[in-house]
Amino acid sequence: MSRLAPSPVAQTMRATLLTGHGGLEKLVYREDVPTPHPAAGEVLIRVGACGINNTDINLRTGWYDQTVDSELSEDLGLRGRAEAAAASWNRSEAGFPRIQGAAVAGTVAAVGEGVSADRVGERVLVDPCVRDPALPSRAQLVEYLGGDRDGGYAEFVVVPDLNAHVIASPLSDAELATFPCSYDTAEEMLERTHLARDETVVVTGAAGGVGTALIQLSLIRGARVVAIAGAGKEERLRSLGAHEFVPRESEDLQSAVERLIGPRGADVVVDVVGGPMFDLLLKLLRRGGRYATAGAIAGPVTRIDLRDLIYKDLEMYGITNPTAATFARLVALVASGDLQPLLEEAFPLAELRSAQARLLKRSHVGKFVVTP
Repeated sequence: MSRLAPSPVAQTMRATLLTGHGGLEKLVYREDVPTPHPAAGEVLIRVGACGINNTDINLRTGWYDQTVDSELSEDLGLRGRAEAAAASWNRSEAGFPRIQGAAVAGTVAAVGEGVSADRVGERVLVDPCVRDPALPSRAQLVEYLGGDRDGGYAEFVVVPDLNAHVIASPLSDAELATFPCSYDTAEEMLERTHLARDETVVVTGAAGGVGTALIQLSLIRGARVVAIAGAGKEERLRSLGAHEFVPRESEDLQSAVERLIGPRGADVVVDVVGGPMFDLLLKLLRRGGRYATAGAIAGPVTRIDLRDLIYKDLEMYGITNPTAATFARLVALVASGDLQPLLEEAFPLAELRSAQARLLKRSHVGKFVVTP
């Protein structure tokens, strides 16, 4: 067990607050935010690093509102929507100000009633999904860290005791913070589609956080990976282990992929892009193939030819709620060294605006994180 000596907890902390729906100006850095206190069954985490994810930008810009039918463009990501919008995919109203940040790595600084004091000093990786076990297994998510409750863009964050997983790893906190949110989502996509050894999987948005996670996790399962991403990302994705690469700018994307997967078609498609690409992805699947989506950065509203779904007997899965077992499996893979952290850059917490602006350019491979 990795354990660090506890240090005093100040009454106030540094944090970046989301003050409302809108552009980057809605992110306000402060150094006088009250430090939260753990309630019964909770732990206080001293944040070592927090990964940046599209869900942060989706919430800030109001993209989750069903009146939005456009892609998450750089312009929308920078400027947002000032009008009233859904707080998140989960709730219709926001509680502003909100501290965002779902992907937390750090150490336990204090515990609430009912939690063993022995936990203080443990190094942890935080499961961002707060669940109600009384609900169905695939629908237990009641709060998401950084969206429905305060998250890790701060020096400290409070989470349920069950969500703080002890991690023994030589990786830095910044490297560890690349895993939550992206990798548990990716692992849930592969678990739900039952990706098996020697099957062919097509990965869209393969250079992003979830995409690079999908490549690594598919390889662990022994699958053949066909990656779709921007042309300039080929070398890095092949070095990660992708067997085949197709530039998303291909004039005839469907034909380019079909040449690689053969007439039988792909066994699985895992998609975080959506938009106009969605319809052709179903055409790439073999009969009885499986499709999973966990994002729609190219647009949430799209076209579907129901004949593909019906006459090919396809299975389709929407992924938002990775199970607790999925996150525990991820922690084990990280601890074993089977997963490679793809840390593109770490930013100081005060530069969160700049970090999100960089993310929106989609020129990177892997993950950005902030360190308080």
